Amino acid sequence: MKEFTLDPDMLSMGGVFYPTGHAVVLFPEADHAKQVADGLLQAGFTDDQVQMLKPATILREISRTEEGSDAPLPSVGTEGATVRMYEEMARQGHHGLLVAVDSSDDDERLMQVVRRFPFAVAKKYRMLVIQDLD
Repeated sequence: MKEFTLDPDMLSMGGVFYPTGHAVVLFPEADHAKQVADGLLQAGFTDDQVQMLKPATILREISRTEEGSDAPLPSVGTEGATVRMYEEMARQGHHGLLVAVDSSDDDERLMQVVRRFPFAVAKKYRMLVIQDLD
């Protein structure tokens, strides 16, 4: 598992956080995020597929991308609001994971591990859709 690094490919045309092909999962407890990350590695995900999102990182890297969400550019519609939700949760101390998920099988493998712990939100970014995972 690695620390989160914001890549330009994780931004929408308007510059807002939109990591297509990834899921974001936030947990009220830091230890739960770490335990899920470890469980994902045991479930077959690789170190490169799992990135840790600490509250300070969410606030520093992801929140700042929301500034452009009201720009008059094409938008999928909810990415700005979703980033604001992540920001609020980070301010409350939520930790999270960004996980590369390429298929519905990956989604299910991810959620089998995530469901072992109380999580606040799980969203998958697909082309033009932010999907709730549960």
